[in-house]
Amino acid sequence: MNLTTRILCGLVLPSLAVAANCDLSSYKAQTGLTAAAIAGGVEFQWQGAAGSTARASFQVVNGQPVIHELAVRKQGGPWLVLGRDLQPEFQVTTAKRRISEQQLAPLRKLGRMDPAYLEEQKWNAFWDAPLNVPGVKGTNSDLPRKPEEIRRDTSSYQISGCKVITDGARLEVTFPGVTLGLFSGELKFTVYRGTTLLRQEVIAKTEAPSVAYKYNAGVRGFRTDANPRMSWQDTSRSWQKYEFGGAVNKDPVALRARNRMAMVEAKQGALAIFPPPHKFFFAREIELNLGYVYYRKDGDGTFSAGVRHAEREDAYRPYGISDEIWKKRVDQSRHFAENFALYNAPPGTWQHMPVYYFLSPENGHATHAAALQFTRDDNYKPVPGYQVTISHFHTHFHEMLEDAGTIDIQPPWLTTFRAMGINIAMMSDFHSDGHGSDPGPVRFKEQQTYFDGCRRFSDKEFLIMPGEEPDAQFGGHYTMVLPQPVYWSKVRKAGQQFEERDPKYGKVYHVGNEAEELKMLTQEGGLMWQAHPRTKGSSGYPDAVKEKDHFRSDRFLGGSYQSLPVDQSEKRICEKRCFDLLDDMNNWGGPKYLFAEGDTYQKFPDDDTYGQLQVNYVKLAKVPAFDEDWSPVMKALRAGDYFVTSGEILIPKFAVEGSGDKRTLVAEVEWTFPLEFVEVVWGDGSKTGRNVITQTEKAPFGKHQFRIPFDAAGKKWVRFAVWDSAGNGGFVQPVHLK
Repeated sequence: MNLTTRILCGLVLPSLAVAANCDLSSYKAQTGLTAAAIAGGVEFQWQGAAGSTARASFQVVNGQPVIHELAVRKQGGPWLVLGRDLQPEFQVTTAKRRISEQQLAPLRKLGRMDPAYLEEQKWNAFWDAPLNVPGVKGTNSDLPRKPEEIRRDTSSYQISGCKVITDGARLEVTFPGVTLGLFSGELKFTVYRGTTLLRQEVIAKTEAPSVAYKYNAGVRGFRTDANPRMSWQDTSRSWQKYEFGGAVNKDPVALRARNRMAMVEAKQGALAIFPPPHKFFFAREIELNLGYVYYRKDGDGTFSAGVRHAEREDAYRPYGISDEIWKKRVDQSRHFAENFALYNAPPGTWQHMPVYYFLSPENGHATHAAALQFTRDDNYKPVPGYQVTISHFHTHFHEMLEDAGTIDIQPPWLTTFRAMGINIAMMSDFHSDGHGSDPGPVRFKEQQTYFDGCRRFSDKEFLIMPGEEPDAQFGGHYTMVLPQPVYWSKVRKAGQQFEERDPKYGKVYHVGNEAEELKMLTQEGGLMWQAHPRTKGSSGYPDAVKEKDHFRSDRFLGGSYQSLPVDQSEKRICEKRCFDLLDDMNNWGGPKYLFAEGDTYQKFPDDDTYGQLQVNYVKLAKVPAFDEDWSPVMKALRAGDYFVTSGEILIPKFAVEGSGDKRTLVAEVEWTFPLEFVEVVWGDGSKTGRNVITQTEKAPFGKHQFRIPFDAAGKKWVRFAVWDSAGNGGFVQPVHLK
């Protein structure tokens, strides 16, 4: 029986043999948040925004979970039913995780080939595409991949009961007895007072080794007589709809919907469907919208809807005017096929596979606008005194300008960044473009084009800083940014001096070794940090250089932060690789920080960039003009005067008040999704501790000043972070105590 047949066989509910009682012993009644037992399950009713109320009832029918009803009403209005007798459905695709050759190359040079260590590093793989059979030789160990490594399974249920829990200002109902291929666990629904948001998720684990996976999640059983259409905004911002007048679908129909959202419309009211805005996405090198929501017409009058991941990468649109550039970019657009890593599922870890529903009494367009408030319309909210700053983008800017023969060709990534509210973009040209091994003349000409282009498209509230990922003398991959345009070569040939005066370019540097590169950084006031530390070409770094002069200098800022890898058992984005490194670096020595980076290539306004991006809010009164001194940016970064966020959580003020052992951490925080927890993390120079403070009583769309007592005795440094219920986060940099 194939996948489609199994799905269609389950569309019709069996005769309503309702069973299973729900355990409400851990439920605590609250105003605006109530649960009541019904036949075979439970009904939730909870307060939304602006006086609205939502209702959801859940039952077990012959061992199968059923959302008996979803309804919503405006203040004083009638109940509007958005769906009845819906069956939760999940599909998981599993395959084998392999370490990449990109990781193994630096580890071989460092002599770190212990099998136990490599087994650990396997879970940091970026260049892996477990569903791409047979794979490309030289990209991963143990190739070729085999078709039998891949499984595609749908959820099955043997549920005999449920349990309701009150957790702060939320209610949860859990149904144990879920099997999902290699995984087994439970189905959970969560509602939150203050918003008509509903989260549906499978929480399950596997004991199988080396599992990489992706999931689809949604519900089936919508009836077109009650829910006549789906609507969504396409990537060009045009509104689209489908009214189920076509043929029955074999597979889910992927919608390349802007903002990763689609609406199931009832005759009155609508249900928005979307994935978590950031934790849903594993790292890629392009942000092409692959269609993250779906519908599937299951029969005459019935359909399904939910969230999904693609099984492979799509090539981005190549660019180029000359044949040389066009052919080079065509090849590059194809090589991303080997970069589609999926999620990690280490044995015994509880993986969360959520989908969100937003219940609304309004039409599809108004529902879309209301649900988008959770991501601030996929924009980074302006905060007075801060500039939104990003880094590490390989757009081959100078190559595009030279190929076009003019610096007045507007690059597509420019409008992408500006539309999201970004103020400073630190680029990384000269990665797979340019002449990196040239000792001067050719490279300096390319740098001049790069600088001229950055100057041309910088503006009053937008600065393009010409950064680079030079990967020259310091080991591993690293990002370098200077406070003004600087001409330098990564090699020095015989007869060249470290510092020279060029008749055309003025002062130039020829860097021949580690000491000279550090000297250039110091003289020019630049900064560098380890790009993708402990993975990719930086596997084993910066650990391998922690005693080196460049790491111990104040020119080494720290490491980059991005959502790589993704393990849905982790509560934080990049929980182990990134934050373990941050804490280790500050225990090793002086202040080191995490700086959010993108590490992606060409991008376009119709890409879904927001979901795959973290940003830095740098404390600056204004954006420097291109021809001004950029050292205020450098100084703010070096002082740690910035916070990192996915966009939903803002921390505009943070301080450690007091002196001696008794201190107070003071933080002003603003958020959208309901909060999960705040945490205080500290180190004593050798080990790290943390205090996690639950915040589930906080309503969505809130502001609060946290004042947290802190015992500084024996502590070297302390930091503060905030995480919400969708896995979005914000954190400040470590403060070293005096």
